Amino acid sequence: MSLRWRRLGSVLGFVLGAGCLLYAGYVPAKAWLAQVLLEAAWQRTLTGVSDPRPWPWADTQPLARLSQARLGVNQIVLAGSSGRVLAFGPGHIPGTARPGQSGNVVLVGHRDTHFAWLQDLRRGDQLVLQDADRNALRFVVMQKAVHHEADLDLLDPLAPPQLRLVTCYPFDAIRPGTPWRYVVTAALSDTAHPAMDGLPPGMPGRSLYQPAY
Repeated sequence: MSLRWRRLGSVLGFVLGAGCLLYAGYVPAKAWLAQVLLEAAWQRTLTGVSDPRPWPWADTQPLARLSQARLGVNQIVLAGSSGRVLAFGPGHIPGTARPGQSGNVVLVGHRDTHFAWLQDLRRGDQLVLQDADRNALRFVVMQKAVHHEADLDLLDPLAPPQLRLVTCYPFDAIRPGTPWRYVVTAALSDTAHPAMDGLPPGMPGRSLYQPAY
């Protein structure tokens, strides 16, 4: 191989390597910037701004803040549950009670990112959901269960006041598209009553088959 081609190959290798490094840095930088913009939009929500989009072309907006002290969780909940929305944080499933309303509030998130922490929740853990009016509703984890995605009772609008967090199951699955859903059900703290978990047999500390995202 001539010196010219060797030099050209070296230049191309350098360019490709630099491109890979830049891309590797771009992804976390983009994720960090998105969280900064979401936090700013949430602060605008708390001041009463009617359409606090995190960026001009966003098709979602902050609805609430979800926190769990023991696990150090502090997340902004977004309107909607499309793939575009869930790329940036947990989303609220339309048709269920909105955060701050009485009823069945259902939130969904990806098992490998924003809702990976669900597998570490324990019965009795407290969840706090702050709405746009600065009201902080406290919920106690009552049950962890695995349901099939066809179980639409999870979205029952007539269910008692509660918070449901939904993600795909199992957490360590490699392939996407599982039909199972891991569901954490939490009751308002002043109406909370202990419940048995309903996870598949052989899963200590978890709950019976029923739907994970």
